Amino acid sequence: MPADFRRYALFYLGYYGVLGAYTPYIGRWVASHGHGGYAVGAMLALWYGGRIVAPPTWARWVARSPRPGHWLFAGCLLAALIFAGFLRYDGGLALFAVMGLFAVCFNAVMPQFEAMTLNALGPRNHDYGQIRMWGSIGFLLVAASYGWLLDRLGDDVFIWLTLPWLALTAFAAWLHRADPAQPPPAADAPRDALWRRPGMRPLLITVLLVQLGFGPFYVFYTLHLQAHGHDGFAVGLLWAIGVLCEIAMFWQAPRLVQRFGAPRLIAACILATAVRWVLVAAFAGSFAWMALAQVSHALSFAAFHAGTMRRMAELFPQRRDMAAAQGLLYGFSGGIGGVLGAGMAALAWQRGGGALAFAAGAACSAAALAVHVSMQRRRTEAHA
Repeated sequence: MPADFRRYALFYLGYYGVLGAYTPYIGRWVASHGHGGYAVGAMLALWYGGRIVAPPTWARWVARSPRPGHWLFAGCLLAALIFAGFLRYDGGLALFAVMGLFAVCFNAVMPQFEAMTLNALGPRNHDYGQIRMWGSIGFLLVAASYGWLLDRLGDDVFIWLTLPWLALTAFAAWLHRADPAQPPPAADAPRDALWRRPGMRPLLITVLLVQLGFGPFYVFYTLHLQAHGHDGFAVGLLWAIGVLCEIAMFWQAPRLVQRFGAPRLIAACILATAVRWVLVAAFAGSFAWMALAQVSHALSFAAFHAGTMRRMAELFPQRRDMAAAQGLLYGFSGGIGGVLGAGMAALAWQRGGGALAFAAGAACSAAALAVHVSMQRRRTEAHA
């Protein structure tokens, strides 16, 4: 990896290290304070809601600034300070207020950084996976160890364990403070033109449905495993298996994208994801089946993400449009899809437990595959 790209890898390491704490274990921390499934779902819904509100506004502010790196650092520093509020507020409306503010700040910066990374790569965008892989390493280090640590130290240390990763993210952002401003959007290309770009709407709908299917995984996977008798070490190990396979896939993703193309790779990933959720719904008590399901994370997350990034680079070859396009993707799919996924997961969890929640996730993935295949057929027919 070129020396300059190490700064980008460090940011992904810290940022996804935070997610490695938050995604698997925030539900456990909330439940340990006496809150039920709806409260856990609300915490994740607020998290994803931040993806709807923050990125578009943040992108406008960054576009007007001659020093976008300062905005990146400010967002990361604010996120760390706000997250420390959980040390005092663990219930009532204050809990959700802290969550909402943290979600806005932390979610605002990633679309900006994704655009900075793709712009820095330029024609080498196929190497994105090898930089993004370091985010998976950060996620792995945290997700694999926190279950064991929380079993021994108690759930209350969760916030203290996560704050150093937020500090690392802020430090990594500081290293980008002098990065040059990105080219401004063209005056004759309004933002709604991004939505009308041929191929963009089908991609957004597909990614939204995939994100919807991930709702039960992000909200209740740890609790689902605990309900079926797995201890903290086993839970952490299962998360680690998924992320190890994810890391290996990010390393190989450039070759897969170049060989098969983004559309075919995305279709294969969605199919694997649907099968994965069926396994989690039906065989959660078996560590072996859960390990097999986690192996498919290489496709359902890493290869899918790399394929999506390649498709975005194809749809928006002009660098000046990339930041706004990333904000649209992040907010619409990850934001709206995440909120709806958390709500769906909470409702299904309360009514039928993890089995119903993950069965609903499988149905969403099947719908995503149907949309994707249908749109690819239309593209093929249009070019015939």
